[in-house]
Parts: sequence; C-alpha cells; structure tokens
Amino acid sequence: MFFDIGPLELIAIVVLAVLLFGPDKLPKVIQDVTGFIRKVRAFSDNAKQDIRDELGPEFQDFEFEDLKPKNFVRKHVLEKDEYGLRELTELREGFDLKKEMADVTDAVRESTAPRSAAASAAAAGGSAVNLSKEAPAASDGRPDMFTKSSAPSRREPPPFDYDAT
Repeated sequence: MFFDIGPLELIAIVVLAVLLFGPDKLPKVIQDVTGFIRKVRAFSDNAKQDIRDELGPEFQDFEFEDLKPKNFVRKHVLEKDEYGLRELTELREGFDLKKEMADVTDAVRESTAPRSAAASAAAAGGSAVNLSKEAPAASDGRPDMFTKSSAPSRREPPPFDYDAT
C-alpha cells in the first residue's frame, strides 16, 4: 500500500487507534491529523515557492527533486550528452553478463584441454614452446625469460628478472 505497510499492519493500526482513542473520539482525531498534514504540505509548498522567488527568474524551472544525485545526473549529464555518456549507458544495457561469463568459461575449458605440442604451437601463433627440463640460458648466462620451461627442478632457484628490479 503506502510506506510499505501491508493490509495486516493497517488493520492492526486501526484496531490500536480504536482502542487508544475510542470509537467516539476517533473521527475527531482523524480530522485533526489530516488537517495537520495539510498545513505541513502548504507550509512546504510556500517555502519552496519563496526559495524560487528569491533565486530569481532564471531558476523558475528549478525542481527540488533535481537535487537528488540520481535525478541530477540524469537531467544534467545524460540528457545533454556532452561527454558521450549515452553511448556508455547503451553499452551497459546491451551487456549480458551471463553470456559473457559462459563464453569465458568455454574458452578456459578449451584452453585447459590436453593438446599435442604441434597443436599448442599452432595455437600460440607458431611460436615453439620449450618442453625441456632446463630453461635455455641467454648469451650472458642468465635464464631465457621468453621461452617457457616445463617445471624447474627443486634444486634450481626460480628464474629472476634483473630488468624488473
């Protein structure tokens, strides 16, 4: 209904009001409450109009709801589209996360499937993968960081990239 009050809560409020105020005074209390709500709304509308009058004629179309961040962005950024953000929202709306995740999962499963050395070399763009036990040494005695070795032996320290430090 209103303010997330369901029918059972509304019935409970009515029963509680009848018990608190009694059936004789309840109509008078309801009239007083509705009169108070009307006065608060009128006071709020008058305050908004006074603020618009004080701001001047250039702010006559000013709405207080525009001060909410979501409405402000929608009105001043997305409608003007000075920054090309409408294309980003269309891109975001067209993005299907479940489909993308399924595609990534399929690609990972295909890449982890066992392949022969020739098939893996062809898939890697023709570059050969070193399957020997030791990494080949470069001309200065350092291990070659560009070719992949299978697994280093337990006694051999892992390769160290001197250029990264």
